[in-house]
Amino acid sequence: MSECTHDCSTCGESCAERTAEFDLKAKANPNSNVKKVIAVMSGKGGVGKSLVTSCLAAAVQKSGKQAAILDADVTGPSIPKAFGVHQRAVGDDEGIYPVESAGGVKMMSLNLLVEDETDPVVWRGSLIAGTVKQFWSDVQWGDVDYMFVDMPPGTGDVPLTVFQSLPVDGIIVVTSPQELVSMIVEKAVKMAEMMQVPILGLIENYSYFACPDCGKRHAIFGDSHIDDVASRHSIPVLARLPIDPAVAAAVDAGGVEHLRVNYLEEVAKGL
Repeated sequence: MSECTHDCSTCGESCAERTAEFDLKAKANPNSNVKKVIAVMSGKGGVGKSLVTSCLAAAVQKSGKQAAILDADVTGPSIPKAFGVHQRAVGDDEGIYPVESAGGVKMMSLNLLVEDETDPVVWRGSLIAGTVKQFWSDVQWGDVDYMFVDMPPGTGDVPLTVFQSLPVDGIIVVTSPQELVSMIVEKAVKMAEMMQVPILGLIENYSYFACPDCGKRHAIFGDSHIDDVASRHSIPVLARLPIDPAVAAAVDAGGVEHLRVNYLEEVAKGL
């Protein structure tokens, strides 16, 4: 052990006299003022997590508050496409500027930095996690009321990095009706509890399909189990989203801000 300098901020030793707590939080860019950070996560892929993120951000922006999206799904970024954004981000000596959608939602995604948005990202976990931290520290976000972090599925390196490095105020967990998915969702919920991050609630996607002719609801993916999960962990169910072909078509066309019906407007008002 080297001689003690009594400056715990520059020391890695775990001595009994240590007086400073080790803080893993990444520093925000000096030109950023983000008031609230909400992570959107899921236990598995394909449940509509990015759709929920996009709809929440669009609803917040429509309400008159500034929304932003940090796309932490580095290997499968889809946020820019949902908003019809394809240009590359630019920056200066003070950092990178987020790209804005037609409606004013600020966003940063790896697809806004690569030369071709269809190029695969073949990186190891540590590099991907480091990129997510840079999206927080190197991007000049400006004034933002609500930042939504679109997480990759699961409970691996990136979710851990987000929880440890970003000042997350709460998370929303997205699921679908299948019983197997509900089991996996519990893993995401328990991870948030382990990291002591408040769970704002659950959103179930693909909950039902409403027949356009008779209006009857059909449970295409089986009976919902979301109430069981919510009850076990004493967290609210924020919304049950239908299977709506119009929503899928709008997102594919880059028009998530122009949806005829945004099913998450009421959820956004309550954040």
